[in-house]
Amino acid sequence: GRPLAERADVRVTPRWSICDASQMHVLYSFPDVVGKAGIGTTAYQQVNEVAKSGVEVTLYCTTLTRELPESVRVVETLSLLGRRVPHRMLGIDRSYRYHDRRVAAALRRIGSGIDLVHCWPRATVATASAARHHMIPSFREIPNTHTAHAFEVVAREAETLGLASARSHSHAFDEAILELEEREYEVADVLLVPSEYSLSTFRERGVPAEKLALHRYGFDPTRFRPPPSPPDGSRRGLTAVFVGRCEPRKGLHHALRAWRDSGACEDGRFVVCGTFEPAYREVLEPLLAHPSIEVRGFVADPVALMQESDLLILPSLEEGSALVTYEARACGCVLVVSEAAGARCSDGVDGLVHPPGDVAALTEHLGRLLAEPELLPRLRAASLAGASELSWEAAARELVELYRRSAER
Repeated sequence: GRPLAERADVRVTPRWSICDASQMHVLYSFPDVVGKAGIGTTAYQQVNEVAKSGVEVTLYCTTLTRELPESVRVVETLSLLGRRVPHRMLGIDRSYRYHDRRVAAALRRIGSGIDLVHCWPRATVATASAARHHMIPSFREIPNTHTAHAFEVVAREAETLGLASARSHSHAFDEAILELEEREYEVADVLLVPSEYSLSTFRERGVPAEKLALHRYGFDPTRFRPPPSPPDGSRRGLTAVFVGRCEPRKGLHHALRAWRDSGACEDGRFVVCGTFEPAYREVLEPLLAHPSIEVRGFVADPVALMQESDLLILPSLEEGSALVTYEARACGCVLVVSEAAGARCSDGVDGLVHPPGDVAALTEHLGRLLAEPELLPRLRAASLAGASELSWEAAARELVELYRRSAER
């Protein structure tokens, strides 16, 4: 994208009677590095595909690391003389607040030409407030469940495992973060929630239905695709993979127990990819020691691994909508996941889905795959048949429609 000078004379004619995407101007605010792994990939793909659909996009981010369409105007809020200023220099919280204030100040100057604002967590309050001043609808991305729900689930599981709570753990309770998140839920006009499970956690806490909008994430078909040759039907046992951060909320301990109890460990192979929290790994060592388990650590590009695997096992206890579930489907890897993983699949149709924390149900699903040889190829065929509708391009079409409806209102 092209850098946009933040000048007081930048003005765009407002367009409130919106009939198609090409008439919209969206300000997209992401307080981190667009293009890095995780949420940085989500932000990049949303901006990239929304811009390709014809929407005019102005992106405010701390840093951009990947090419975007030339039509995207880019402002990097944490750069000095063209060089990135690391978040650690200001501290994460201070960096996010600074980004939020920069975007809000820009909105006060150019707000009359913006039709909609799309914000991300911990950098929403000032931006959404400035948008409201100009009567511009604000969307707030919800990459996870309701933060209070996430804190409760993580604390409960850590206690069950005998792990001490630490502020460094993902989603360890933090009163200041919870207070900020709930303030952002309040000030934004629309909360973009990526799965039915995540949506339910907001309903349970009294968030009005009209404030919640269900959308989804996707995969990049240029990277994630089925293997060039079909799976070898003569191979004995199952090959499964876990891809994600190895921490209690992802439920790896449930996956390992079900793998052992189902008998899949006898002839199968279970590859674990991800970085471990040290205390969590110590608890899991007896399960990880089984010869059928292969621990690989962080894998930057898991495409080949997913292409050669039968299953992705992801028994998350709380999650927004794991990107790896979209990517695994695109690679021909059948999903064996919990409802909390936020995966786009239907139990028994194109995947197997169990309630969060239900090890018995997960064990039964793995047992079925062993006992019913026809089940795996049937699920794989159905999963691949529907995978094309889960691309980032398809997700952007839904997102643009949500933009359009909200801006028209």
